[in-house]
Amino acid sequence: MKKIRVKVCCMASAVEARLAAGLGADAVGLVGHMPSGPGVIGVEAAAQIVHEVPADVDTFLLSSAMLAEEIAQDLKACPASTVQIVRHIDPGEYPALIEALPQVRRVQVVHVEDDGVLELIARYAPFVDAFLLDSGRTSGAKPQFGGTGTSHDWAISARFVEMTDIPVYLAGGLRSTNVFEAITQVRPYGVDLCTGVRTDDRLDPAKLESFMKEVTRAGQALAH
Repeated sequence: MKKIRVKVCCMASAVEARLAAGLGADAVGLVGHMPSGPGVIGVEAAAQIVHEVPADVDTFLLSSAMLAEEIAQDLKACPASTVQIVRHIDPGEYPALIEALPQVRRVQVVHVEDDGVLELIARYAPFVDAFLLDSGRTSGAKPQFGGTGTSHDWAISARFVEMTDIPVYLAGGLRSTNVFEAITQVRPYGVDLCTGVRTDDRLDPAKLESFMKEVTRAGQALAH
């Protein structure tokens, strides 16, 4: 079976993070400062959760900051294992971030609005440990950098995965009813979700269990 990593985002508490881990999540996402979208808890609350998550579960701090200095400041306050940078920042910021916190893994979010995103592979590949393809809106009066609950063009995502050797997470509107199709079409390293496993703004164990079963089924399909 092909192992597909699962990252559950928008954790509201350590209880939710431990529940996600107990149901098979490989990583949890903690939303720091964000201009919009669900799950925002701030850096201080995220730090408290990081300290209570099982050691074998990766912790991702989502940052909407644009500058290396600001991102590093948040990571020093919240010692997550990985930073998920949700804006298409200037790649020139990465060297300073790497110098400041070389031990923190770096995931660049790429919002799939059109096939122009394929050009971002070369832009960020020298600096990141993984990409995450999401369905945010990067322009307009109210840009949104995650948690949209909507999917994007998976054909573009599949091309993105084919064009890089760097691990790629797939996000954007994933739920138990579509994750099998998404994985078998895109063939990502992992998947990321938030709204697809929440009910009344709480992590829903039944939804996550169903999602995990479909991820396992997709991994089995890819292995054949």
